[in-house]
Amino acid sequence: MAGEHAHAEAEGATVGEAKRAAFKDLERDYPGLTQDAVEFEVLSEPDEDEGAPARVTATVDLDRWEEDHDELPEEPAERVRAVVSRVVLALELEGTVDVEETAEEIRATVNGPELGLLIGRHGSTIDALQDVASRAAYARAPGDRKRVVVDAAGYRERREATLRRQADRAVADALDFGRAVELEPMSPHERKVVHTYLAERGDVETHSEGDEPDRRLVVTPVKAR
Repeated sequence: MAGEHAHAEAEGATVGEAKRAAFKDLERDYPGLTQDAVEFEVLSEPDEDEGAPARVTATVDLDRWEEDHDELPEEPAERVRAVVSRVVLALELEGTVDVEETAEEIRATVNGPELGLLIGRHGSTIDALQDVASRAAYARAPGDRKRVVVDAAGYRERREATLRRQADRAVADALDFGRAVELEPMSPHERKVVHTYLAERGDVETHSEGDEPDRRLVVTPVKAR
């Protein structure tokens, strides 16, 4: 691929904003892309009087990107971005990967159309990706670790709301009929969500039964036990 390049053109209210937009556009096709592998050319400065935005073109040095692509970045957040981006690319999905880092968490969110393949049945695929991304993030950084979350267009919030509703119904049935109630099979991540949600209740307890992938959470009234 010697001498090959890829280009993207973008606009923005400022030159910096236009550069970020162009870089993000390229990043969808070149996961793990770094600033070192991109050159920017300013096509026009913003003109407030005319209401014209800044325009830039960004060029990827494919030789440099391939060299960088063979290894994951050093920073945990960027390693998460690279892993998730590569999976999105391998699945031939249209999506961008946005990463936010706080003191407690690294969250990678994939945004795009038709992300069902990335999510999988009951989140099985995205949970597996989250586990891989978490392991990759700290493969070279022993010590304190942040929680790694991989989301897809708000899937986590929607799914957790559904799980909480299912848990509420199970609690109501368990208390009304005085017996243990099984929920549908769930992934380890989803069982943890429900267990944490019900943990502070004093009238029911939860435990897991069965083998993966059919392992499920059981809600039991405390008095019945």
